[in-house]
Amino acid sequence: MTPEPQEKFVPLEDDYGRAVTGVRVSLTDRCNFDCVYCHNEGLGDTRGPMEPQDDEMTADDVIRFLEVVDGFGVDAVKFTGGEPMLRDDLEEIIRRVPDGMESSMTTNGTFLPGRAEALVDAGLSRVNVSQDALDSEAFAAVTQSGAYDAVIEGVHAAVDAGLAPVKLNMVVFEHTKGYVAEMVDHVADTDGLRLQLIEYMPELTGRPEWNVDIGRVHDWLAEEAARVERRDMHDRRRYFMGGESEEGGMVEVVDPVENPDFCANCGRVRVTHDGKLKGCLNRNDDLRPMGEMTRAEVEAAFREVVAERVPYYGEYMVRDGDGGWEINDDYLGVPAAGGDGQPARTDGGS
Repeated sequence: MTPEPQEKFVPLEDDYGRAVTGVRVSLTDRCNFDCVYCHNEGLGDTRGPMEPQDDEMTADDVIRFLEVVDGFGVDAVKFTGGEPMLRDDLEEIIRRVPDGMESSMTTNGTFLPGRAEALVDAGLSRVNVSQDALDSEAFAAVTQSGAYDAVIEGVHAAVDAGLAPVKLNMVVFEHTKGYVAEMVDHVADTDGLRLQLIEYMPELTGRPEWNVDIGRVHDWLAEEAARVERRDMHDRRRYFMGGESEEGGMVEVVDPVENPDFCANCGRVRVTHDGKLKGCLNRNDDLRPMGEMTRAEVEAAFREVVAERVPYYGEYMVRDGDGGWEINDDYLGVPAAGGDGQPARTDGGS
């Protein structure tokens, strides 16, 4: 039975004036890839059993959460994982998203062939596909998988199903820096594609030697682009490589580390696969369980998480004396409910 429409509230704001208008919902922490840079939103290893796990939110849980935050002016949801397409009920979940709330997804693309049209029919609006190289051997080295051909087929399936422009996600670090120019040319020459270059965050991985100066990537793109524009959201720069039009090979750089406006303008709250809220993608010490996920519990937890959000860079992480980043002492040893008191640590996404 469809719930009665609820009155829309003004979006909740944190103490930094950031209104929460979007949510990022992990549907599973399972994944058929084992990307060397993946941080699984700070929650540990993703590779494991491919069958459904008992701790995953049910479709009813997910929709109940979305119905509650819909009442607080949240107008967009992005489904993530792990790999969200490992959920057999993904189409059902998308179909039940509240009216007026845009649904999108980040995926590795391997399961898009055969399902892309059904996802569009269910109401999916946009899709990001993780693709870090156009060379199958390089792709295998980064993803620890042999699924390169399936990903390429999945991208084509998404475009053909009407999800264009499909945005390709590429993390820029030591392993992939040599493939950036080829990927830029690829999206400039291929209809229906855009590229999102994602800055590697060394302080989260314990692998600082993999870092790449994202400023040099910006400089190169600026020289090559036909046109450059800035987005108000996060002060992101867009480079149009294939011409002057909006459809012309657009490349966007996601650079939170050296961009002071990025975290300062974040308007998203995250939800883990097992029903915990977190105010920041890069932290796991702010986890707040939603209990049995009744509407009252969801609303209370959502209000609390929004109220406690702080910008990651510039507040939670501050500059040290050497120009690097360190945790602000104000947030040491004060874990939220369900947290472990530590920032997200990883062994190797977006």
